Amino acid sequence: MTNSYLRLRNCMLGGVIERLDPDATESVVTPGGTRIVRSEEFIQLLTPEGERVDADGFSYDHDDATLAANLRHMVLGRRFDAEATALQRKGQLGLWPPSLGQEAAQVGSGAAVAALDEVFPSYREHAVALMRGIDPLDMLKTMRGTAMVDWDSVDARFHLYSFVIGTQSLHAVGYAMGMQRDGIVGNPDPADNGAVLVYFGDGATSQGDVSEALVFAASYQAPVVFFVQNNQWAISEPIERQSRIPLYRRATGFGIPSLRVDGNDVLAVQAVTEWALDRARRGEGPTFIEAFTYRMGAHTTSDDPTKYRERAEEEQWRAKDPIARVRTYLLRTGAIDQAWLDALDAESEALGVRIREGCLELPNPVLEDYWDRVYAQTPPGLVAQREAYLAYEASFEGDQA
Repeated sequence: MTNSYLRLRNCMLGGVIERLDPDATESVVTPGGTRIVRSEEFIQLLTPEGERVDADGFSYDHDDATLAANLRHMVLGRRFDAEATALQRKGQLGLWPPSLGQEAAQVGSGAAVAALDEVFPSYREHAVALMRGIDPLDMLKTMRGTAMVDWDSVDARFHLYSFVIGTQSLHAVGYAMGMQRDGIVGNPDPADNGAVLVYFGDGATSQGDVSEALVFAASYQAPVVFFVQNNQWAISEPIERQSRIPLYRRATGFGIPSLRVDGNDVLAVQAVTEWALDRARRGEGPTFIEAFTYRMGAHTTSDDPTKYRERAEEEQWRAKDPIARVRTYLLRTGAIDQAWLDALDAESEALGVRIREGCLELPNPVLEDYWDRVYAQTPPGLVAQREAYLAYEASFEGDQA
């Protein structure tokens, strides 16, 4: 898509994107006919063919080495996701929410996170988690049932996965308001400032929690960036059934600057998210980003997308693959070569082996330990419960049944 309809202009809230063609649509051709999807032009810096293009008001201010690092993160994120999906299919995980096709949205936004920023994910931001230093085996523990959550969200500044749709938006805004009051926003030295980046999907925008979060963020000018991965499907509900207008335009009703970006373009996603987080850190308030992307796999491994969408639609989006366009561009510029790709393939294969073997070696939880993981000092009532449980378990020792 072109970017001729985009124009960045300043306003009291720090900048909005003005759209000159609000009724533009795109057609998705399916065997059963043409499905019209409400769409608009979006910010794009790298086309599906791997060509650099200009976008009014935005540019990718990094070298090709940085872009190659992003490509590595996307490839490794996709490999982790593929291995986890396969493990669930083999009965080794109870559930897995795939992220296939959304690597650019995640890696581009994750690359914009600075030292004092906090990230609040939903349950699909696997590539962002890897970028934040989360061990992939720790992510598998939740889905295997060996632990609730097993990473240090304070150290990683990457908070817990939220499986209740949209709740993390309120957590994120509350945390951002706390950062305001702690003086981590609007300081003369940018290194002293932080902001919050919160992820959710298009389906979550129909939840009341998200609307409440937008109200509080706008009212208190909280330093938070709402990053919506619009992957076109809320389980089996298409986006045009969820919203009569493009999702990013919903935020303008709350007084929040908003924009739409090509969610399969890692350059554009990083540029837009950097801009939004910089605004937040300076104390200029929230921003709402809609990353227009596609969920190439199932909603979760308990879902069968062939029941509600056509193969032709998937093929249209496959041609917009976020990894292929970056690889094509970097090969063309000479920033990477086949030897670099071979080394990345080897790294990806090693990651796959570690995930497959490590998952099977995850230790089973020790139930009695959970009494010690709720309070700093366990109350007497819980101590009594634990002792009663241990006595009950001990009563079975020696049984032959």
